[in-house]
Amino acid sequence: MLDILYRDDCLVAINKPSGLLVHRSDIDRHETRFAVQALRDQVGRRVQPVHRLDKGTSGVLLFALDGEASRGMAAQFERNEVAKTYLAVVRGWPPESGTITHPLSRTHDEYGNALAAAEPQSARTDFRRLAIVDWPCAVDRHPTSRYALVALAPRTGRRHQLRRHLKHIAHPVVGDATHGKGVHNRFFRHEFGCHRLLLACVALRFRHPRTGDPLTIRAPLGDRFAEICRRF
Repeated sequence: MLDILYRDDCLVAINKPSGLLVHRSDIDRHETRFAVQALRDQVGRRVQPVHRLDKGTSGVLLFALDGEASRGMAAQFERNEVAKTYLAVVRGWPPESGTITHPLSRTHDEYGNALAAAEPQSARTDFRRLAIVDWPCAVDRHPTSRYALVALAPRTGRRHQLRRHLKHIAHPVVGDATHGKGVHNRFFRHEFGCHRLLLACVALRFRHPRTGDPLTIRAPLGDRFAEICRRF
């Protein structure tokens, strides 16, 4: 059963677990379980995702229950009126706060299909460092290994934006097989039993598409993510 965080007559939000696809994708053709289908079966009616989370990312995933709500939420996302907050464990110690504005090329569509090379699109991510640890273990070239917990606020919605932006500043997300560093990913698997991407959407803030009232939906960190934070 999916963990339902919020539901009314036009919206439903779940705490998507890491490893669950939002919908069918050519990237993971072997997958047979998807958030859209699982939630539809659970609530007994059609649901429409109004945004996306990567397969490895956990956290708040919002669905509309009718066309009007879907259009209303789509308009808010297009106008960048939805505030999103993510938490991530990254390699190294980034600055206490900052903004990443590195442009990103769109290489795949939402279903994972490759696209022709295109001009890079503007992208912005604000970040704030919340905590740091100097773990007493030589994972790479140094006698100890530095990691940090960061809060991320994407101001644009480019594909894999947070993971690509953090790689750009040399602080990739732990567990990222595409943009991260394998030696640290393997260390977390062996040392902590962590086989997931340590990136989670912990809050969405927007206006209700029917009433216009402000609404914030929050999601707790998954057990493994929270356990690593406690260990650190």
